[in-house]
Amino acid sequence: MKTSQLIKWAGLFGIAGGLILFAGDMLLYYNGNETDRLINMAVSSDWRIILSGVFALFATWFYLLGLIPVYYAFKPAGALVRNTVIILWSGILTAYGVVHGAYTAIAVAAKISHQNQLDLVENSRLAIEVNNAIRLFVYPVFFALSVIFIYQVLKGKTLYPKWILFFYPLLPFLLRKPISSLLNGKYLIILGGGYLNLILILFFTASFIALWDKLVVNEENKTDT
Repeated sequence: MKTSQLIKWAGLFGIAGGLILFAGDMLLYYNGNETDRLINMAVSSDWRIILSGVFALFATWFYLLGLIPVYYAFKPAGALVRNTVIILWSGILTAYGVVHGAYTAIAVAAKISHQNQLDLVENSRLAIEVNNAIRLFVYPVFFALSVIFIYQVLKGKTLYPKWILFFYPLLPFLLRKPISSLLNGKYLIILGGGYLNLILILFFTASFIALWDKLVVNEENKTDT
């Protein structure tokens, strides 16, 4: 397989990673009769919790493979910027898997509490605090990545068109609360519960589309020469 073809199709791994981890979210959260996530996790079957944890592992691997086209897109920015962007992206995507793993711990704590008729919130508190603590380390990384990514794209120092910024995770992340406030019932669980993975699916899909023509042209130029 040609390098350009590898880069072109590697973007699908990022999309697949998002779809897999979104499915993992739904295995933990989704219940057609209840909108409280903690209660839904408390009544989840063992196989759903186990499978959700396994999905996090494969999704993280796929997410990281999905960075191959991003690395290619930042080639004009120079090695230092390109490598920094990939390191920051890798840190965030790895955290996705770790945070999801922490959610399985919350699910286990909630399930044990439910089975033994204990207070769900109190007995899940420590697992929730661990999850929240992990997230605190991710926000500064996301901020640093956003500054570099947006600046480089606006200055035309990448192969991405400027419209990619509408699909970069920062804007959807900032719109999370307003969008969630418009949802209720099962839609709140589906879109709200899987929101962070949905915004990555959106980004990797936009990246795939944005780079497709450039990679096709690159293949054609190499063929002509």
